[in-house]
Amino acid sequence: MDPSHYRALREGAAVAERADRGLIAVRGDDRAGFLQGLLTNDVEALADGDGCYAAWLTPQGRMLADLDVLHAGDALLLDVDAAAAEELLARLDALVFTEDVRLADLSRTWASHGVHGPGAARLLEEATGAALGALPPNRGCAATLAGTPGRIARTDALGIPGFHLFAERAASDALRAALAAAGATAVGDEATEAVRIEAGRPRFGVDMDAQTIPLEAGIEDRAISMDKGCYVGQEVIVRVLHRGQGRVARRLVGLTLGAEPGLPVPEPGTAIRHGDTEVGRVTSAVRSPALDRVIGLGYVSRALAEPGVEVVVGEGDGDGRQVARVTRLPFIAPR
Repeated sequence: MDPSHYRALREGAAVAERADRGLIAVRGDDRAGFLQGLLTNDVEALADGDGCYAAWLTPQGRMLADLDVLHAGDALLLDVDAAAAEELLARLDALVFTEDVRLADLSRTWASHGVHGPGAARLLEEATGAALGALPPNRGCAATLAGTPGRIARTDALGIPGFHLFAERAASDALRAALAAAGATAVGDEATEAVRIEAGRPRFGVDMDAQTIPLEAGIEDRAISMDKGCYVGQEVIVRVLHRGQGRVARRLVGLTLGAEPGLPVPEPGTAIRHGDTEVGRVTSAVRSPALDRVIGLGYVSRALAEPGVEVVVGEGDGDGRQVARVTRLPFIAPR
């Protein structure tokens, strides 16, 4: 990891290309009601410029995807994992019957960039002229990006101040050049992943997948509206929350490992053990620049999900195993 990339995220303004994201536009008079019955958050409550983080579940309460929804005038934009965008579009299309809903995959014609760090708002205000400092998370606005019409949305996806920028893909080079001229540092995936893990933010396809119930990943406060009407998978969520008092078989937790120089960072999928029993798997791990030690995210059984519990990460004996302490998330609290 380039230390200057990490410093830009923590102390300045950093720009990262979000090549792992796709974008789906949902138009038509029935677009909000159509998505309201599918997604876990309250889409019908969104006004122009508003947004929300949500999940799409199976009837069994397991995740098909997580996504950011942005109300952009005559369209609801779905910011989704690029690997899942084509399948999600097909699923949505199969569910349209008599509704006035029109779908379009913008993934090939539009690109997304993230600008993160304590200096992100000031830098973007200078570059675009848009008033961004007072925007709450998930709120967005139209803006001119490198001479091209686009949109900006406030985000806390990395657990630090940030914005997602959406514009035509043809403008990407000019947009990055304009941001660099304004003082943004272009950063790679290693630095953004480190900040994400330090913030304890699970990522779909890495820390969440088609077997994950949102309550296991701890995203219910951000992704699920407890006041809206029915959506697919709601019965499972309500049953766990109200009849089971929120108890799930496993939970995503923080794992604090050693600080010794050269200590290996566990690979995703590495076993987590308690005694002789495998109790979970590591999903993400990094050597944290801020904490100067190895940290990670992983699932453990409910009984072991309390901060302070000691587990062992790794296979075999000796150098292949490390003691880890279950840690309350986030590792680093937002400022």
